[in-house]
Amino acid sequence: MRFLKIIPVLLVVSVIINCQPKKKDTAQKNTKWYKGNLHTHSYWSDGDEFPEVILDWYKTRGYEFMALSDHNTVAREEKWKTISEDSIYQTAFQNYLNTYGEEWVTHKIDSGKTLVKLKTFAEYRDLTEEPGKFLVIPSEEITDRFEGKHIHMNATNIQEKIEPQGGSSVAEVMQNNINQVLDQRERTGVPIMPHINHPNFYYSISLEDMISLKGERFFEVYNGHPVVHNMGDSTHISTENMWDLINISYLASNKPLMYGLATDDSHSYHKKGKKWSNAGRGWVMVQSDTLSAKALIESMEAGQFYGSTGVTLKEVNYQDNKLSVAVDAEQGVTYTIVFIGCKKGESETSIFKSIVGNEASVDLTDDILFMRCKITSSKLQDNPIEDILYETAWTQPVLPAN
Repeated sequence: MRFLKIIPVLLVVSVIINCQPKKKDTAQKNTKWYKGNLHTHSYWSDGDEFPEVILDWYKTRGYEFMALSDHNTVAREEKWKTISEDSIYQTAFQNYLNTYGEEWVTHKIDSGKTLVKLKTFAEYRDLTEEPGKFLVIPSEEITDRFEGKHIHMNATNIQEKIEPQGGSSVAEVMQNNINQVLDQRERTGVPIMPHINHPNFYYSISLEDMISLKGERFFEVYNGHPVVHNMGDSTHISTENMWDLINISYLASNKPLMYGLATDDSHSYHKKGKKWSNAGRGWVMVQSDTLSAKALIESMEAGQFYGSTGVTLKEVNYQDNKLSVAVDAEQGVTYTIVFIGCKKGESETSIFKSIVGNEASVDLTDDILFMRCKITSSKLQDNPIEDILYETAWTQPVLPAN
């Protein structure tokens, strides 16, 4: 993180871990952590697997909520998928047929090719959802362009399909699509959450574009697709650097904080490796009292979540101007906990505290603009992209109380 300045630390404060919410902190009362992915693709767009199979994959691996966010569709119409003649996909279709059965799988042979009728959102949701255990949230990746630049935005808990709105600049395209999501939210009374996807995908979305937005609270600080350039390059900043600079600008303009998501953006379910957009690379952990779209979105809008590529936290607590974290540590694994913040009047973030351990806290003084925490493990990711080798978690930024 080359943009950070190091502030010397004279004292490391040890923290007493309290896994239960504090009684006076009503926002975290009677809550639990729910694991989910908000960016996933299936045969409904450019993914290479049936939605039921994908949802079962996540469900059996401990995820509790999922959003299949296929491009420019909400999976309500009739769609037939022609199965590739590649043996990998022919074998996958046979496995699908054997698993779900002839009564579930509608298919036919036309001109020697296998065609399968895809299940709609309502059908695959009803098959895989379990109340209180596994939630399927309707979603769309609104996929737009401007002069060859790729502008993608997810709408989580969407109720009606939104067509790409276009515009005369990257920023205008983004804002036009955000406005449609927010308009639908207001009109329906249903919480619908827009988030900006992979800004460094083809380096299409600049820091200035992000700063210009109104009504956007979320973007992907980590995306598991192999060509989205989370780390940036010699002439483009990383998404993590972008995140901090967005918040410095937002707070100067009296905008609410931007929160950072980790997502898979999975497309490839049969070939694994750094060249493929595989499942299981990034997710969010949301602290909520209920496994429902409404409760999860409300918690996320309150900043009660973190993004992860493997690190699990057993506590993230912000109370009385003290930000505390505790890692659910694995045996034989070490963790570096770094508190990153910005002082009022500064134009970049600094490291306020860095320790190796399983728990830490930092006090937010009056001169702090905001503070967040990054936890990096010594454990290698199972299937990394770019040079992001070690499991990591990112908490959301917090503001000092007045």
